[in-house]
Amino acid sequence: MVFAQSGRISTRIRTIQISLLVSVGLISMAALIVPLSLNPGALPLSAGEVAPRDLQAPDAIEYVSEVRTEEARAAAERAVPQIYSVPDPSTARGQIERLRAALDYISLVRIDEYASPEQKQADLESLSDLSLDVETTQQIMDLSSARWDTIQQESLSVLEQVMRNTIREANVQTLRRSVPSLVSLALTAEQARLVPELVSAFIVPNSFKSPELTESARQEAREAVQPVVQTYKPGEMVVAGGQIINLAQVEALEKLGLIEPGQQWQDYLGIVALGILTTVFIGLYFFRRNRSYILETRSMVLIAVTFIIFLIGARLTIPDRTIIPYLYPLAAFGLLLATLFGMEAGIIFSLPLAILAAYGLPNTLDLMPYYLLSTLTAILVLGPARRFSAFLRAGATIAGAGIAMILAFRLPFVQMDWLGIATLLGAAIFNGFASAGITLLLQYYLTQTLGLTTPLQLLEISRPDSPLMQFLLRNAPGTYQHSLQVANMAEQAAERVGADALLTRVGALYHDVGKARKPRYFIENQVPGSINMHDDLDPAESSRIIINHIPDGIELARKYRLPNRIDDFILEHHGTMLTRYQYSNAVEAAGGDESKVSQEKFRYPGPRPRSRETALLMLADGTEARVRAGKPENEKELTKIVRAAIDHAQGSGQLDNTRLTLRDLSRIVQSFVTTLRGSYHSRIEYPKSKNTPGLENVQTTPRNN
Repeated sequence: MVFAQSGRISTRIRTIQISLLVSVGLISMAALIVPLSLNPGALPLSAGEVAPRDLQAPDAIEYVSEVRTEEARAAAERAVPQIYSVPDPSTARGQIERLRAALDYISLVRIDEYASPEQKQADLESLSDLSLDVETTQQIMDLSSARWDTIQQESLSVLEQVMRNTIREANVQTLRRSVPSLVSLALTAEQARLVPELVSAFIVPNSFKSPELTESARQEAREAVQPVVQTYKPGEMVVAGGQIINLAQVEALEKLGLIEPGQQWQDYLGIVALGILTTVFIGLYFFRRNRSYILETRSMVLIAVTFIIFLIGARLTIPDRTIIPYLYPLAAFGLLLATLFGMEAGIIFSLPLAILAAYGLPNTLDLMPYYLLSTLTAILVLGPARRFSAFLRAGATIAGAGIAMILAFRLPFVQMDWLGIATLLGAAIFNGFASAGITLLLQYYLTQTLGLTTPLQLLEISRPDSPLMQFLLRNAPGTYQHSLQVANMAEQAAERVGADALLTRVGALYHDVGKARKPRYFIENQVPGSINMHDDLDPAESSRIIINHIPDGIELARKYRLPNRIDDFILEHHGTMLTRYQYSNAVEAAGGDESKVSQEKFRYPGPRPRSRETALLMLADGTEARVRAGKPENEKELTKIVRAAIDHAQGSGQLDNTRLTLRDLSRIVQSFVTTLRGSYHSRIEYPKSKNTPGLENVQTTPRNN
C-alpha cells in the first residue's frame, strides 16, 4: 500500500511537472511572438501608416539612403526647365514669303481696273492669312502707290526684325503687342496702324519644346546628384508616435532592424523551435536531477512564475530601446534561484532565460552574452549566499562582467561616441547593483510569505540571540546543549555526504525546541538526584508527554515564524519509531505480553525522514543519546554504538525515503565517531588535595569517559 501511494504521488508530481513545462513553453513562445505582433518592431509597417509610438535608433548607424537619394535626384530633375530648340531661320523666311505673297495679292487687287470697289473689298476679305476689317481694307485701297510701297517695305522689315527673335508659343502674343513700337516713325499714324495689322498674323513660334534635349538635361542633373548618406545616433528619434511614416523613415526603420517588410513564417517557426528546445532542456533537468525542491509543487510553480515574469518583462521593455536592455536586471532571476534552490538551479534556469530574452532583437549578438555571462559569473561569485556582502560582490560582478561584454561585443562593432559609451557602462553598473538589490528584496519577501528557506535566513535564526533560541536556552538548557552536540554531528556528516550542511545544522538546533514547553519531563534538563517525573506516570501517559514535544515544537516554530523547512526536522527526527523506554515499561506492566500493549500509543507520528538532511539529524540524535547512555570507554566501543544506532534506524525502515547509500552510511559512521571522539576523549584526573575544599573525592588515576 505504501508503494502504491508512493507511486500515485510520483505520478501526480510528474503530471504537475509536465503541465508546468508545457505551460511555460507555450507562454515563452507567446512572449516572443505576441510582442512581435503588437510591437512596431515586428509589424509590416509601410509608408502612409501611422507610427503606433515613438521609434528611436537603438544603435548608431550610417548608410546610403536610396530613398533620400532618389528624392534628391527627382528634385534635381524637376528643377531642370523645358529645353527649347534654337530659332529656325526657315520659319522666319517662310513667314516673310507668306507676308510678301499677301502683299503682292493686295497690290494686284488695288490695280485691278475691272473690279468694282465692292469686288475689291470682297477679294481682300478672302485672304486666308490675313483678317482685315472693312475700315482697314478701305484705307489700303485709298493709299497712293508710293505710300503702299512704303507700307509693304516697312511690314516686311518689321516682320524680319520680329522673326529674328526666339519666339515660343508662350510669348507670341507679347511679341505681337510689341510690333507697333518697331514701326518706323517716318510713317503717319494712319499708315503706322496698318503695319501691325499686316504683320501680326505672320508672327509665329520659331522655337519649340525638345523632349530629347529636355530628357538629356534632366538625366545629367540626376547623375550630378551625389548619394545621400543618412546617419542616426543611439536614441535619436526616427519617427514620432502618431506621425504618418514616409518612405525614408520606413527605409531607416528597416536598416535599424526596428521593422520588417513582413512577418515571415520562418520567424514563427524559429520561435517555436527555440521554445520546444528550451522546454526539452528544462524537462531533461527535471527528470534527470531528482532534487528535493523539484518534488515540491510550490517550488516548481515559483520557478515557473518568476521565469515567465522576467521573460515577459524583458520582451515588453527591451525591444526598440537603446539603454533599457542594459538596465534590465535579468540577472536577478538567476541570483534568486541560486539563493533559494542552490547554485545549480540558478545556472540551469538562467541559460534559457538569457537566450529567450535576447532572441530576435537587432542587438541579439551583444545582449545574449551580456545577460548570460554576467548572470553565470555572478552566481558563481555569490556561492552559498550566506552573507550580505556576497550579494554586493555578486552585484559588482554583474556590473564588471556587463562592462566587459559591452567592450567585447558592442564597442568594436558599433560606432559610438564617448557619451554613448559612458551611458552604456553606467547602465551596466546600475544593472549589477539593481539585480543584487532585487534579489535581496525578493528572497526576503518569498521567505516570509511562502515559507522558503535561504542561507541568510538560516544564519539569522541560528544566532544564539534569536528569540526562539533564547527561549530554548533559558527554559531547557540541557536540551540546548544536546541540540548543539547533535547539530555539530549532523553538520559534519552532511559535509561528508554532500548534503546541505547549513540547513542540517539549523534544523538540528531546533529539532527538540518543543521540549522547552515542559523541560522537566526530559532527562537532560533534570538535575542529578532529583525525582524523575515519569516515575509516577502511566507508561502511555509518559509516552504521550514525550511524543508531544513534536507538536509543541511545530507550534513554537509557527509562533516564531521559522521557515517551513525547519518543520521537517522537528517532525521527522524520530520518524515513526517507538518511545522504547515507556513501551518496555508498559510491556513489563502487562506481564510481558506484548499483545496487550498497543504500539501506536508509543509511536511517534512521523513522517519518516524524506531528505538526507533530516535523516542525518535522526541518526545524529539517536547516536548521541546512545553514546551518552552507553559511556563508551574507547573508540572501538564508540564505533560499535554508532553502528548499532544507524543499523537500528536502517533496519526499521526509517531511511527508505532518504536516498542515502551504503557508502553514505559508512561515511556517516566515520564522521560521527570523529566528532564524538572529541567529546568523549580521555581526561586527566587531578590528584586529591587536602588543602582545597571540594577536591577530596577527585580520582587520582586516569580513565576514559
